[in-house]
Amino acid sequence: MNTPVEGFSKLSKNQKIEWVAKHFTTDPESAKLLLERYWNEDPEVQKVHDEFIENTISNYYLPFAVAPNFLINDKLYAIPMVIEESSVVAAASKAAKFWLNKGGFKTEVLGTEKIGQVHFMFHGNDQKLKKFFEEVKPKLFQETATITQNMEKRGGGIKAIELRCLGDKMEGYHQLHCTFETLDAMGANFINSCLEQFAKTLKEEAKQYADFTENEKDIEVVMSILSNYVPNCLVRAEVSCALTALDEGQMTGAEFAEKIIQAVTIAKVEPHRAVTHNKGVMNGIDAVVLATGNDFRAIEAGVHAYASKDGSYSSLTHVKIEGDQFKLSIEIPLALGTVGGLTSLHPLVKLALEILGRPSAEELMQIIAVAGLAQNFAALRSLVTTGIQKGHMKMHLMNMLNQMGATESEKEQLVAYFKDHTVTNASVKQALEKIQSQ
Repeated sequence: MNTPVEGFSKLSKNQKIEWVAKHFTTDPESAKLLLERYWNEDPEVQKVHDEFIENTISNYYLPFAVAPNFLINDKLYAIPMVIEESSVVAAASKAAKFWLNKGGFKTEVLGTEKIGQVHFMFHGNDQKLKKFFEEVKPKLFQETATITQNMEKRGGGIKAIELRCLGDKMEGYHQLHCTFETLDAMGANFINSCLEQFAKTLKEEAKQYADFTENEKDIEVVMSILSNYVPNCLVRAEVSCALTALDEGQMTGAEFAEKIIQAVTIAKVEPHRAVTHNKGVMNGIDAVVLATGNDFRAIEAGVHAYASKDGSYSSLTHVKIEGDQFKLSIEIPLALGTVGGLTSLHPLVKLALEILGRPSAEELMQIIAVAGLAQNFAALRSLVTTGIQKGHMKMHLMNMLNQMGATESEKEQLVAYFKDHTVTNASVKQALEKIQSQ
């Protein structure tokens, strides 16, 4: 039976690998070789990776790809994407090409407000608390002046501080609901530093406030933390064209548009479908968020909360026909940064941002929203025409052949064969065995 290890974080990387391989793998030597194989050959680059997180023993690589031909507000982009799922990059590229000669994607940033909250307990008279808050509010700004001065010089900073009395939701529960502008930084550290100072000032001033009873003076701060739900940090992206430009194989443009409307409406009213619908949107969004060194977990959490803002989980995309024009759009909250964090540390993140023309945070919001909308259109187009599996399984074919140990010659033959045949695990295995038997 394995026993706990003391001081694991203080071990060298080689000692960590030795311990993990010895106690948790069936072939320690092979495990060690595998972990070491994925180290970066450049010690300086490896040191940068080692210091991103704790207890690093190797690197875990994901493909870094580019989807070309995105026309966004009349400017052409190649969008970097980091993802492991087959067909995502191909689908995004196909959607970009489809809309390239139809005016491309149009985008607009609707807001950039970010949110943080000081959560605290106050068991007393709410009217006295409101009066206290109005008196102490100027000091909250004053006490954070050293934190905000550089951000304010660039046009950002604390925008508003609001007291919310929420005793109806939880006895004694109150919060300072604060809004911020952090410009090209995602701003988590800035926001959290401000909030912790708010909490400190709130507690200190309450102890000295003459109108409070002794019990009321003892404000209990539970936590001070930014929110990843940013419904006012919002971006919109849209594509549109004449119905006649949508002709799709056996369908007229009008028939194709009607199918898309039905598919999106189903995602609006049926949560089981909406989750998968929005997962497709996030295939595009997460891939660019990862490539640009942003926090995809925060984006995912905020986006899915936004998808539920009207009381039930629903589609992130919207579709309509106006006259003879088809319009597909998305409005999505994206709190992103193009300075700070991994953006200045990870070499490939720097390159991704360079490929995008070194965008501001607002520009990156628009690019990433477009990636999500393109992915959604590509998925809907497949679903209402050929079905999703035809294209997906063709893209997945190479993964299957690699898993089955096919040679390069066998792969070449089978890729050609499956251009006209249905790809399934059974059919690929059978075709490979047939070639090998010959």
